[in-house]
Amino acid sequence: MSDQTRFILNETDLPKFWYNINADSPLAPTPVLHPQTMEPVTPDFLSVLFPMELILQEISTERYIQIPDEVREIYKLWRPTPLHRAIRLEKALGTPAHIYYKHEGVSPTGSHKPNTAIAQAYYNKAAGTKAITTETGAGQWGSALSLAGSFFNIPIEVYMVKVSYNLKPYRRLLMEAYGAQVYASPSDRTQFGRSILANDPECPGSLGMAISEAVEVAATSDGVKKYSLGSVLNHVLLHQTVIGEEALKQMDMAGEYPDVVIGCVGGGSNFSGIAFPFLRNNLKEGKRTRLIAVEPTATPSITRGLYTFDYGDTAHMAPIIKMHTLGHAFVPPPIHAGGLRYHGMAPALSALCNAGYIDAISVSQLATFEAALIFTRSEAIIPAPESAHAIRTVIDEALDAKEKGEKRVILFNLSGHGHFDMASYQAYFSGTLQDYDHPEEAIKAAMASLPKVDLPA
Repeated sequence: MSDQTRFILNETDLPKFWYNINADSPLAPTPVLHPQTMEPVTPDFLSVLFPMELILQEISTERYIQIPDEVREIYKLWRPTPLHRAIRLEKALGTPAHIYYKHEGVSPTGSHKPNTAIAQAYYNKAAGTKAITTETGAGQWGSALSLAGSFFNIPIEVYMVKVSYNLKPYRRLLMEAYGAQVYASPSDRTQFGRSILANDPECPGSLGMAISEAVEVAATSDGVKKYSLGSVLNHVLLHQTVIGEEALKQMDMAGEYPDVVIGCVGGGSNFSGIAFPFLRNNLKEGKRTRLIAVEPTATPSITRGLYTFDYGDTAHMAPIIKMHTLGHAFVPPPIHAGGLRYHGMAPALSALCNAGYIDAISVSQLATFEAALIFTRSEAIIPAPESAHAIRTVIDEALDAKEKGEKRVILFNLSGHGHFDMASYQAYFSGTLQDYDHPEEAIKAAMASLPKVDLPA
């Protein structure tokens, strides 16, 4: 094995197809329900929010869906992304493990999010959409969709969780640089936002609230505006599989195959993007790669939430989906991994975790930042706090391999850089950053407001 550290694909190697896990999943898809009637949703209901092509992708069982040429041409601005072998990190840990990472932070906005933002903007433009509304937590998704809107000349309206709006002004400025309008959520621009502020003027916001505001604006626009989501839904996970498809080719270039694939999870898109193509090989080719989804102890949707039907947003406007959830009324603490604060999880990923095809663990905030700095001082890249959750688990896996004297091939998705997240690192350096475990009583209280779903057998 050589000491090569970078594995670079040519533009001609850029995938021509997204991979659809629905084709190979051993689990039947769960129904998506109308938030008021609790009956299965119809395309007419979904078409208020999404263009028809994305609705068809949501329910498709085709294994591969062609990436439009216009989308691939924009992808070429940064894709294929590099695969790195973290030899300096391996040496720092003294581990026999080989550690690889897919570096999605090289995109124009610094994360994996443009992979789906470009696709969604393309399909909206083709459908005649005049403007798009969305929410964002840490700002990675909002900046990605703002970029996509500038490419396709579609106005973008972003509702940014207020705590992140205040903590991460440079993310907001990046969105505005691409031409988007950005509002702190809860805002006074929507009926739902005003109702929240009336009860709690200092409410820090949540992704569930921001989703409600963005959905309300789209749903009441008489068809002028559509809504776009940066994670959770099947079509979003689908678009992210360019990551894993490239990684498969690059691992082949490296002459190795991963024993473990790791990614952080908030809604599930970056983890699914790298993991689903390897899961396909587990299911179809008998590979035995362990797939590990990592979440914060402060928002432990998979590891401590229920796998059940819940609203996708706080105001009961988005569809009801079966997922791991902490309850749609969940208001997260102001942890610094703003992109991991959603109350739920992607239905496809939730089902696979529940059935044991994917493992999930949670890690604490202080241990996560400790791992981030070990990585930074070895590999020179400052990871996003979200990505650092994966790094924590990578380091733990590598040290476990060291203790057992095993060679172990570990691959993880470095889903974004942390250049706009230095306030989080400052909090860690100053000692003001604290661990937080979501209280069990809060989980139980949130479960009391779950929708009462009674589906026929």
